[in-house]
Amino acid sequence: MEYVVNQEWLLEQLANKDVKIVDCRFSLSKPDEGERLYKAGHIPGANFFDLEKQLSAPVSKHGGRHPLPDIEKFRREIEKAGIDNTKTVVAYDGGEGAFASRFWWLLTYIGHDKVYVLNGGFKGWVEAGYPTTKEVPKPESAQYKVSIRKEMLATYEEIKEIVANKKKSPILIDSREKARYLGKEEPIDKIPGHIPGAIHKFWAEGLENGFFKGSEEQKKRFAELDQKEPIIVYCGSGVTATPNYIALKMAGYQNVKLYAGSYSDWVSYSDNPVEKG
Repeated sequence: MEYVVNQEWLLEQLANKDVKIVDCRFSLSKPDEGERLYKAGHIPGANFFDLEKQLSAPVSKHGGRHPLPDIEKFRREIEKAGIDNTKTVVAYDGGEGAFASRFWWLLTYIGHDKVYVLNGGFKGWVEAGYPTTKEVPKPESAQYKVSIRKEMLATYEEIKEIVANKKKSPILIDSREKARYLGKEEPIDKIPGHIPGAIHKFWAEGLENGFFKGSEEQKKRFAELDQKEPIIVYCGSGVTATPNYIALKMAGYQNVKLYAGSYSDWVSYSDNPVEKG
């Protein structure tokens, strides 16, 4: 199964009404940056989806810094972009891979079969000399039938049980930078460290210059893990874990879940233990 598409393929599809393009550019430090960049120029036909306004629910006491959006609201948003169950959908971001992967995960989670991440993102598109526009597509009307894939999502209760019983399976993968995993630094969440028992696989190591590494390279990244074992990925808020989710799928792992609330949800409960080092 393919998870990414290349720029040349998308270039050939720009006039294809059955291919829908989604711009997911975002900056965690400057939340308005993505929309500003979109207005300054985007891939022709692309609709803008904001991480915090459309791909997340409002933050509350629990659920993490980027809780999953209300599914009914998300369905209406994708319908306005002309996305139904038959369309091929391509998501891109600035080239980081994480924001487009978040969209990929969400659309796949609600039952879509043909959604891909654009390799290289907008940066790679521009560097290839391909066209951009400031023209915003008119809202469309489409009907999307939601079919939730529960097997893609790990609940807080599942994580709690794994930690409480010191279970070796499913395997927990922390996708954040190593210093945050080790608890040496924590710029965002109130308690440094990681969920007890989790191993470390930095999400960005699955990409090179904005391009996902191939399946053989992804297999090498996770070589010590049994492909038959269930795996749960998490990060700080359920965004940067999604490229690791895709990378594991590319490497042939079938039973992969996302803990969407991630570490920020875990430490929102004061009695939950954390590990350092």
